[in-house]
Amino acid sequence: MLTGVAEALDFFLDDAASARVMEMRARLALAGVPVPAHAPSVRFARGASIPKKARGDLATELRLLVLPELWFAVFGTILTAEPRLVLAVVTDTELLAAHVSVHDALAGRVREPSSRYLPGSWLPHCALSREIPEETLPDALRELHPVTPIRAKVAGIGITDTRTGEVTRLR
Repeated sequence: MLTGVAEALDFFLDDAASARVMEMRARLALAGVPVPAHAPSVRFARGASIPKKARGDLATELRLLVLPELWFAVFGTILTAEPRLVLAVVTDTELLAAHVSVHDALAGRVREPSSRYLPGSWLPHCALSREIPEETLPDALRELHPVTPIRAKVAGIGITDTRTGEVTRLR
């Protein structure tokens, strides 16, 4: 189980895709829905800590990795104790291969890895809201309807300290 401190490997979206996600978050915020403050991204891994040595090895591996284009074509919720609105990424073989490569580079090096982000369990998505009470979900969904798909390129990769939001860029 993760302690209060966590670090995550995030793939950040290009400016055009990021602007579209931020516009959707702004619409939700105006409707009173809590939204993330961090830049739009897709989280590839998370653990209590990602040590410096692992970061260096990962940065080297990432330089060799061909990053796929992301296709956000699913709008929905992640069902936790209180749901979150998300844009989910279509998982094709290129995306899954990139995800496996990341986890191969991190294998045995991340303290307390989160099982939600391991290959076979991962649901790639970009958060539109923070957790919201279930009864507000229909209004929040209506606020964004209709949603059109977004194509995104990966513009950067970094390790995010989930407490402070500080990002250490790897690529």
